[in-house]
Amino acid sequence: MNALYSLLFVFLLVLIPLFGVDAAHLRTFFGVCIPTTAFIIFIVGFIYKVIIWGRSAVPFRIPTTGGQFKSFDPKLFPQNKLDCPQTGAQTFFRMVLEVFAFRSLFRNTAVSLHQGKDHPIVAYKSSKWLWLFAITFHYSFFIVALRHLRLFLEPVPFFVNGLEFVDGLLQIGAPTMYLADLGLLAGVLLLLGRRLINSRINYISYASDFFPLFLILAVALSGIYMRYYAKVDVIAIKELTMGLVTFNYVVPEAVGISFFVHVFLVSCLMAYFPFSKLMHMPGVFMSPTRNMPNDTRAKHHVNPWNDPNIKAHAYADYEKQFGVPMAEAGLPLDNPENGKAPEEKA
Repeated sequence: MNALYSLLFVFLLVLIPLFGVDAAHLRTFFGVCIPTTAFIIFIVGFIYKVIIWGRSAVPFRIPTTGGQFKSFDPKLFPQNKLDCPQTGAQTFFRMVLEVFAFRSLFRNTAVSLHQGKDHPIVAYKSSKWLWLFAITFHYSFFIVALRHLRLFLEPVPFFVNGLEFVDGLLQIGAPTMYLADLGLLAGVLLLLGRRLINSRINYISYASDFFPLFLILAVALSGIYMRYYAKVDVIAIKELTMGLVTFNYVVPEAVGISFFVHVFLVSCLMAYFPFSKLMHMPGVFMSPTRNMPNDTRAKHHVNPWNDPNIKAHAYADYEKQFGVPMAEAGLPLDNPENGKAPEEKA
C-alpha cells in the first residue's frame, strides 16, 4: 500500500502543472516562482542539515571495521588498511573508494537457508546486484545533472560538451539517445523493482522509500518525453533558464506544457531532498562510522563529556576496594591478596 500511495501522490503532482499552467494562466508561477522557491529550500535545508550533523558530538571512535587491526607482528597478522584504517591517510582512501566506487556495497553478501541432511544450513554468498543497480543509478543521475548545466551557463563549459559527446557516443536515433538517460531509467526501475518484488525488502519499506523513487522516475520519464517525443523549443527553454540565474525573469510563449511538468517535478524533488533519505549524499562524508580512523588501541581517547571532578577508577582500584565481598561471592580476583580481610593481611 505504501508503494500505491506514493505512486498516486506522484501522479497528482503531474496533474498540478498539467492543468494549472494554461487553465489558471500561471506560466510565471510554474516557470519562475516554484523553481526559485524550491532551489532556496534545497540550499537552506541542505546547509542546515549539514551544520546540525557537523555539530553533533561524537565522543568515541565508532568506525565500522571488517578486517585485521595493526598488530605487533605485521608479518604474521598483516593489517587490512582499508577495512580497518588506523591513520588519516588510510581513512581518506577508504572514503574515496566508498564515495566513488560504493566499496562497502560491492562487498555485500546475501544469506540463504538450505535444508541439510540433518539440520538447516545457513549459507552466505557474494551479491553484486544491488551494487550494480546503485552505481548505475547514481552515476547516470550525476551525468544527467551535469549535462543540464548547458541550460544555465553561457558559454557552455568545455567539459559539458565533452560529456555530451561521450554520453551520446553510440549515435542511436535522432535526436541522439544518451546512455545516461537509459542508465538512469534502468537504475531507478531496478531499485524500485527490488523493493516491490523482494518480499523481505518490501515488508520493511515505507512511503519514504517509495516516494523518492517514483518521483525520480517521473522526472526521468518527463525529461525523456520532452527530448525524444515532444520536441520542445530548446532556445526558448534556455532563455527561461538563463533568466532564472541572471534574475531577469522571462517565460517565452514557445515553452510547452511538458517543460512545466518536468520543472515542477524537479522542483518537488529539490524541495523534498533535504528532508528525505536522499540526504545520504552529504551524509556519507559526515558519518563517523566511515570518516574516523580506528585507532582506539593505539591512542587513549578521553570522553569529552566526562565530569573532570570525577576521577578515573581503574579495575585494580575497584578490586582493592571491593575485593573482600567479591571473594565472598566467589568472583575471580586478579590479585588474591585483595580478597583478604585487613587482619588476614597483617
